[in-house]
Amino acid sequence: MARGNVVVTLIAPRLTATVELAVASLMEQFGLQEERRQTLADTARGSVMDCLELHVSGAPESLTALRQAALALGDTHGVDLVVQPLRSGEAPRLACFDMDSTLIEAEVIDELARRHGVGEEVAEVTERAMRGELDFKASFRERMSKLEGLEESVLANIAAELPLMEGVERLLVNLKRLGFRTVILSGGFTYFARYLQERLGFDEIHANELVIEQGKVTGAVQEPIVDAERKAALLTQIAKREGVPLAQTVAVGDGANDLKMLATAGMGVAFRAKPLVRAEARQAISVAGLDGVLYLLGYSDAELL
Repeated sequence: MARGNVVVTLIAPRLTATVELAVASLMEQFGLQEERRQTLADTARGSVMDCLELHVSGAPESLTALRQAALALGDTHGVDLVVQPLRSGEAPRLACFDMDSTLIEAEVIDELARRHGVGEEVAEVTERAMRGELDFKASFRERMSKLEGLEESVLANIAAELPLMEGVERLLVNLKRLGFRTVILSGGFTYFARYLQERLGFDEIHANELVIEQGKVTGAVQEPIVDAERKAALLTQIAKREGVPLAQTVAVGDGANDLKMLATAGMGVAFRAKPLVRAEARQAISVAGLDGVLYLLGYSDAELL
């Protein structure tokens, strides 16, 4: 089997000798040789996390087994350990994000349901859909039907209180500074995506429209629903429109509804994701904040704001 070069990124609240020994053991297990290393972030110099990037040779052509072993090691030691092919060509220029539980620390549809007195039944359906146990479109229609009669004023209250995900503001400031086009691709609602667009400076948003009549949510669904297939299709369309090869795109999400988008992008990052999503995505981070994506792109704190 052909062997090649990869980048191994290690992110932790603090990199200990124990963790580094475990990584060295993993590399030995897979016959990998370290060529060089670079410190991207150092808590001793004021960073929130430690981050070490290793350039490694001798990786198998198929990285699946290595990535799964890296995930398991990371889980054992409470660190992020991400394996990627060696970067080549131009840097990525388009970044697409899921919204709920990715850009914000909430599932908005669950919060809407809670305020409407149907929180538990809707949250259960949401959880099963995000784990990939239910068809997204069917589950979305079911959840929406339970919101019939919700007062529009509730939406504004929730939007004003949306809890941002750790690291999202730093991530967006730097992506914009680096020349990325930034996009929200969400199975949530445009009402809340627009709020984040205004607050964080996203270039464009694509999400589902809440149908509101006479000041109340009708419970109806406006087509097309932004599901897994549509997220992937939108990423492809936007990349083509902007003249960006798919290899130069980044996608970040946490649920089963994001898997096709993550697979389509050049770099597909499962962020604090469900087990199924972490296992299937090519990259996954759970310890770092959302700005950990900047380290996966190879940027050091010295290059970032």
